[in-house]
Amino acid sequence: MNGNSVALHRVEVRNHFSLPYMDISYILNELGEDRDSYFNAVAPPIVQTSNFACRTVEAMRYALQHEAEVDFYTRGNNPTVDMLEKKIAALEGTEHAIAFGSGIAAVSAAVLSQVRAGDHVVCVKKPYTWTNKLMQRFLPRFGVEVTMVDGTDPANYLAATQPNTVLYFLESPNSFTFELQDIAAIAALAKERGICTVIDNSFASPLFQNPASMGIDLVVHSATKYIGGHSDAMGGVVCGTRQMINKIFETEFMTLGAVLSPHDAWLLLRGLRTLPIRMERIAQTTRQVVAYLQTREEIEEIMWPFLPAHPQYQLAKAQMKNNTGQFTIRLKTDKIEEVDLFCDSLQHFLMAASWGGHESLIYPAAAAYKSGNYKSSLPFTLVRFYIGLEEPEYLIKDIEQALEKMKGR
Repeated sequence: MNGNSVALHRVEVRNHFSLPYMDISYILNELGEDRDSYFNAVAPPIVQTSNFACRTVEAMRYALQHEAEVDFYTRGNNPTVDMLEKKIAALEGTEHAIAFGSGIAAVSAAVLSQVRAGDHVVCVKKPYTWTNKLMQRFLPRFGVEVTMVDGTDPANYLAATQPNTVLYFLESPNSFTFELQDIAAIAALAKERGICTVIDNSFASPLFQNPASMGIDLVVHSATKYIGGHSDAMGGVVCGTRQMINKIFETEFMTLGAVLSPHDAWLLLRGLRTLPIRMERIAQTTRQVVAYLQTREEIEEIMWPFLPAHPQYQLAKAQMKNNTGQFTIRLKTDKIEEVDLFCDSLQHFLMAASWGGHESLIYPAAAAYKSGNYKSSLPFTLVRFYIGLEEPEYLIKDIEQALEKMKGR
């Protein structure tokens, strides 16, 4: 695929299920939608109901025995949610998908479905904050041991593997400093040993990276991010084989109840309609902003795997079809006050934790520092950027004036 266009992207499933490839336009606008059943409405309906009635005892008997396949109770299945699941599974090239109320709910369910007391997990270092807490605080409470490794070398996963290792967890690229893992190599190591692999693929979106085609078992997205795209809905999705997804449905999903509401599913469906054009615009603007930042002496480092000088540049090009909108800068200063001044001086970047919407954002690592006390493993000089849909010149001028204020302090 050409790095400058996603318009002609076709999703080709390259796994042993031999599922047909589908045009992305078909997936986003038609797959899973039966307009004849809802008055030929162009927009899919919000089936805002908790219950689905049965006409006979036999019908209810069938529904109770096949709750994973039929609409019976919205905690299990709902037509609006089902449309979203079908589309994202197709985008990821997997047999099936299951939606949750948040990204971390999806991560947690995927991980919990594979472990029990006495098991061991190998997880990439520096994942998303709440994934890190799941690994280092939650799982050990229930007798699951976790080893965190530098994921830039697949050999580190192998070296940490124990006889009771059942899961490798990846997040490529990482959330704040954007190191990559060699997805295919780690998946191959896992398959040789009968180990399940789970990856958080939120950074790249299902358009720009498809880990299932590289051998990953379960692919997770925070649909709150690029899939939703408007900062007004939360959700998460796990994609995988029908067997693995049905297992999650019958255990973690139905038991813990972190379900996606029909209304949020409808908002996420709306977001999917424009996903290709939004991702293309974000990618293009990000390249222009990064190019500008490379000219500024106040920037010590740009953490972005799509720079040719980045040590994992070739891997980034091999694994991902295009860049996205996140990168981190390291400001050239030893004063936290100067970092604060730079961030506070930005007028057109919101300061917020999430990303993936239309608005550009920053997340300063310095926010985790209070009264000089160390609160983070990240240096306070790091500022994570997310580039949205604004004009690139508009954003560049804003960064320029903020850097000038910091320099003239």
